[in-house]
Amino acid sequence: MTTLDLFVTKPFVKLLLVGDSGTGKTGALFPLIEDGYKIKFLDYDNKIASGILPILIRARCPDKMKNVDVETLRDPLRASALGPIVDGMPQAFVKGMELLDKWSDKSIPKAWGVHDPNTILGIDSLTFLSDSAFNWAKGMNPSAKDPRQWFYTAQQAVEGVIALVTSSKFECNVIVIAHVDWQNRPDGTMKGYPTTVGKALGPTIPAYFENMALCQTVAGKRTIQTAPTALIDLKNPAAFKMVPTMPQETGLRDFFKALRG
Repeated sequence: MTTLDLFVTKPFVKLLLVGDSGTGKTGALFPLIEDGYKIKFLDYDNKIASGILPILIRARCPDKMKNVDVETLRDPLRASALGPIVDGMPQAFVKGMELLDKWSDKSIPKAWGVHDPNTILGIDSLTFLSDSAFNWAKGMNPSAKDPRQWFYTAQQAVEGVIALVTSSKFECNVIVIAHVDWQNRPDGTMKGYPTTVGKALGPTIPAYFENMALCQTVAGKRTIQTAPTALIDLKNPAAFKMVPTMPQETGLRDFFKALRG
């Protein structure tokens, strides 16, 4: 291994994986499972168990089903005269934080990588994690006269979660999946940022990650873009070792190999 390889090789990968709805973000994790990685999901989207990922695993490597652990988190809604509202006290955000401290199997997420460096925490998705944080903020202070208080509290909570899982003290691989929020900037250009609470937090979230990649569909083919584009500032510390565009069928496997050596 060269000095340069030592410089870019990381013990754990912290990846922000973004893309529009339907571009295969969750399914893109399959090559990692096929390669032997274990993924423990906080599923705020409530779609992993019924989505493409278990179908691919059962069809191609059924012995790896045991390597996927899913905790589904979604606040139930009910109809009201004011529109859909949370049915009871919001629980999804609080339960997610409890699981990040101690998982349902009593293991400690921040030490997963110490015991098995091929373990990944998956958060699917930042979009719905943000919704749960807003529900929690509103439930904590339902009588707030200014709704901006809810947004501020929720933004602080979401940023805190991202700061936690990207910290060097959180010794585990992390993949946070997010939808893209396309924003018009003051200079007239458009940029894509991860969708979260409000508009202000989106541009801040990528700063916590060394790696940001884009799932997209081009000419009917799903790919993973690793190099920055005019619309979205992608990044990774091993850009000289990675091709700018990877087929989704193998993309994250190659991405992790380039980063971890």
